[in-house]
Amino acid sequence: MTGAIETAVADLAAWLTGAAGDPVPVGPPRDDADGGLTVWPLELRPARQTRGSGAREPYRFVVRLLVCATGPAALPRLDRVLAAAAAAGEPEVVLAAGDPALWRAFGVPPRPALLVDVPAQIACPLPPAPPVLQPLRLRQLEMRTLDGRVVGPQQQPLAAMRVEVVGTPYATHTDSAGRFRLVGVPHDPDAPGRSVRVRLVGRGRTHTAELDPDDPDHVIVCAPPAD
Repeated sequence: MTGAIETAVADLAAWLTGAAGDPVPVGPPRDDADGGLTVWPLELRPARQTRGSGAREPYRFVVRLLVCATGPAALPRLDRVLAAAAAAGEPEVVLAAGDPALWRAFGVPPRPALLVDVPAQIACPLPPAPPVLQPLRLRQLEMRTLDGRVVGPQQQPLAAMRVEVVGTPYATHTDSAGRFRLVGVPHDPDAPGRSVRVRLVGRGRTHTAELDPDDPDHVIVCAPPAD
């Protein structure tokens, strides 16, 4: 199985061979009588990760490779590579490969070279879905309407309070009398006694309450915000 780094190196070597007009082997800089171009991976660099709302996004990174010329005969090939990259706008070429420490590390004299950044990624497969062990069961949820009022500690109505059912998109606002109506709130017939949890937001207050779906008129008392 070919990995992301190996694929990035092989793809760049193939592109370099086409641009230079001669084979470009994968290997460190060398001194030999034939000369020519070589390409060698130097480092892995981080790339900006993205997030989606669907499948897991792949892990992205950049493979930085050194393309260097050995001998006078390699200079026209390096010229053609640089011209092809400039004309196409890719791959991304960095003219910053002249660090003497780099050549000392390879044990060769300095020479003309390019750094090329090749994007790579590793797919993040989704875990397999667990098997379905029970037969499919379809249930129809009842739709309820919740009516009520929101008041302060002295029973004064609180207008313009947002009333939302926690964990759902159902929400409304209280009117000038503090009244609200939530229409079409789903209710599980298999759990008739289950309360409906609502959150109230407004006037510097956040308050939660448990409502009995069978109560025809709820009264929710909101305490003033803490100092």
